[in-house]
Amino acid sequence: MDTFVRFMEGKFVPIASKIGSQRHLVAIRDSFMVTMPLLILGGLATMINNLPVPGFQELMNSIFANESWKGVGDSVWEGTFAVLSVMIAYLVASNLAKDYGKDPVATGIVSLASFFTIGGATGMSTTGLFVAIIVAIISTELFVRLIGNDKLVIKMPDGVPPAVAKSFAALLPAMIVITLFGLVSAIFAAFGVEDIINSFYEAVQQPFMGMASTYWSALLIAFITPFLWFFGLHGANMIDPFMQTINAPAIEANANAITNGDIAPYIVNKPFIDSFVNLGGTGATLGLIIAIYLVGRKHKAYRVVNNLSVGPGIFNINEPMLFGLPIVLNPIMFIPFIIVPMVLVSVAYFSTSLGIVPVATFMPPWVTPPVIGGFLATQSFAGAVLAAVNLILSVVIYVPFVKLGVDQELKKVAE
Repeated sequence: MDTFVRFMEGKFVPIASKIGSQRHLVAIRDSFMVTMPLLILGGLATMINNLPVPGFQELMNSIFANESWKGVGDSVWEGTFAVLSVMIAYLVASNLAKDYGKDPVATGIVSLASFFTIGGATGMSTTGLFVAIIVAIISTELFVRLIGNDKLVIKMPDGVPPAVAKSFAALLPAMIVITLFGLVSAIFAAFGVEDIINSFYEAVQQPFMGMASTYWSALLIAFITPFLWFFGLHGANMIDPFMQTINAPAIEANANAITNGDIAPYIVNKPFIDSFVNLGGTGATLGLIIAIYLVGRKHKAYRVVNNLSVGPGIFNINEPMLFGLPIVLNPIMFIPFIIVPMVLVSVAYFSTSLGIVPVATFMPPWVTPPVIGGFLATQSFAGAVLAAVNLILSVVIYVPFVKLGVDQELKKVAE
């Protein structure tokens, strides 16, 4: 195990660190972090509008005029999920421009204009998410290079306000970038593709979401995140750009399906992972905390770290455990830290696919305590039971490894 750790530290970690700090991925990740509160709000609005509590709908309809009370939730949805691609088109470009040391506002506006130039009006919700990201990256790369060209700067006379001079400096680069996207739109139209956004969604994004919702993709996600964390790399942040591009469309598609009385099509999404796999954080470390209370109290260091970790752990924050126990680069904890999420994702996936538990259709805040999160995500007590069962499984798997770790530490103290 030590040889493996040294090999990975020397060969794998440097490459993974470069990938994790790649400017385009960081820009996408940070953009989704900004929109996360809005996605949670939009999900809660839909949840309330479709709350499957017996008598709730009838009660609300009797208090208000028919279903007029749902107008609040519908309006909140229009301001969140319905314009997500528009926000992402701006935010990705803005964050990327900051990394290049260029004007983030001007770059974001150019990206936004470019997105609408190729038909963004037909894909302002999650349907246009992939295209919005692609447009943001390409428009930013073009704009930051053109804006640095002195030949494209319209110089204003002295005395002109700085804000006006700044806008004219970006005038020609902005016109060139937006015109190029207009040309792209015209070329697609010439080949019979009138709606680029929906055509891309049907050809690429929707099939990709379907592949990402399979059991094997869920198993891969459950493996990659703790594997990266073991080497001290923030696994959740590194795969977040990938997860979010499938997460928001999947949640919207599931919510729409439930509203229409259909079966939710996508099992694997962020609330599924948060509610049934990341119980206490990556690696289901709330199970580890409970296991230490059961069999690890003899070791003072374990006990102290555990007491410090239990509070944050209930709210799915596990950095104190990852770096305090530690789990990072701890050969004994490597096996359960990797195996537990894979077991939990398997149990959750097949429980959902067999219809024992409803599909996770709503996104509770990621700090929602386990079990409660399972109920909120599925709007069913079956979801809470599944989360509780998975938590017990995580404890059972962690117990022998905690006992092994404690025994080794006590032997070291005795020696």
